[in-house]
Amino acid sequence: MGFAKKLVLGTASIAMIGAVIVAVRTVSFTVAAVDDGADVKLAAAPVIDINAAATRLGAAVRFQTISNQNDADNQIEEWAKLQSWFVTTYPNVHRVMQREVIAGGTLVYHWPGSDVAAQPIILMAHQDVVPVTPGTEKDWKYPPFSGVIAEDAVWGRGTVDDKGSLVGLFEALETLAASGFAPKRSVYLVSSHDEEVFGGGAEAAAKLLGDRKVKALFTLDEGSAIILDAPVVNGPAILIGVAEKGYGTLKVTANAPGGHSSMPPAETGVVNLAKAVLAINAAPFPIEIAGPGAAMLDVLGQEAGGTTKVAVANQWLFGPLLRQQLAATPSGSAMFHTTIAPTMLEGSPKENVLPQSANALINYRIAPWDRSADVIARAKDATRGIPVDLSWVTPPREPSKVSSTTSKGWNFVAAAARPHGPGAPISPYLVVAGTDSRNFEGISDDVYRFMPMQFTIKSAGMIHGTNEHMTMANLKRMIEFYAQLIATSAG
Repeated sequence: MGFAKKLVLGTASIAMIGAVIVAVRTVSFTVAAVDDGADVKLAAAPVIDINAAATRLGAAVRFQTISNQNDADNQIEEWAKLQSWFVTTYPNVHRVMQREVIAGGTLVYHWPGSDVAAQPIILMAHQDVVPVTPGTEKDWKYPPFSGVIAEDAVWGRGTVDDKGSLVGLFEALETLAASGFAPKRSVYLVSSHDEEVFGGGAEAAAKLLGDRKVKALFTLDEGSAIILDAPVVNGPAILIGVAEKGYGTLKVTANAPGGHSSMPPAETGVVNLAKAVLAINAAPFPIEIAGPGAAMLDVLGQEAGGTTKVAVANQWLFGPLLRQQLAATPSGSAMFHTTIAPTMLEGSPKENVLPQSANALINYRIAPWDRSADVIARAKDATRGIPVDLSWVTPPREPSKVSSTTSKGWNFVAAAARPHGPGAPISPYLVVAGTDSRNFEGISDDVYRFMPMQFTIKSAGMIHGTNEHMTMANLKRMIEFYAQLIATSAG
């Protein structure tokens, strides 16, 4: 037999063996343990007057609890007004729950359970909202702090992030308290006043509860939702956040003699700074199919079936192609690596003066498998030979722990979420932004980040943006979800 014929037969044999391996792995592919809450007996959904609830959400929006980066710009009295409004608007909540105001405006409510041995649950939503970008007010269909009800929705800043959640919690708790519900597990409601500026309200609340020896079954906060056009399945998926990325801002400083711009040296501080920023940005962290993102890919790949399942089940062969596809969009790639985002530059105060110090800020969102030490080591390697200094603006926050997808807490959350995404797969998810719940890891078995609102990827862009609004359907989902979750897990 000639060499060429042997080569063809050998190649065909290898291809056949490969095809068999792919087929076997695809057929035998199973998703890592992710429960769907189907075994939980869910409490009945309450009867809701959605029009009245929408009116109350609109009223909450009109309190301009705007967190600005400069505290002096905040209207402190707005928080006091909102909190007084809660007291008068939800009398049954304030009849059964103990209320404390700590750390300058953070609310901590406690509904004592009858079983002191049962682990409590902690529910969270913050009071503050981000500002409306100056000059964009005219782009809103309805004034951003009007709380107008129109087009089957409540419009205004904070309707989704996060007064929608907060009002939804109060509505659910009020309904349960009015019905005579008495929890066996204690129920805590924690509402910080400064989440949008990474303030210390939630941290103070976690310390307070920790000092009181609280160890919760689970904590639930904002962070993810039901996505109607979720990646991989191109359809609805219930994405429950089980972790969030770390956070850190690196300061890059280039020092130089300075002087008059009419006599510049060959390399100025600004030039060295630019070289350093470009070098750091040109050394991105690799895409890694790991952590909650990998678990999500398994669940959604199994659901999608077909060639998608083949690729997910055979990453030994299709891994490079999967990583290429995951890196194709910013929202997709953010779940699978530590991101690098240069955001701010500072140089000379005058156009004809060479600065003695030029600075850049680079914001990192750190993946669960990386640490801040990895970040700064990579930046130092990238800038080797460039005369710059690197330092953290403030101590970085490491990535959160990854919560269970099989625990009792997960099953309670999944069971309450199921009715709001009928037939949709329930999947773990990595939250790429930050939430207050990161402070509660030490006093909770698990921490989850989820709201049962339905969004498309495009419609979710209104959060922190123009024309933020809560549809009546989503508000109803929120109230039902919280009421059923509380009644099921604490009842």
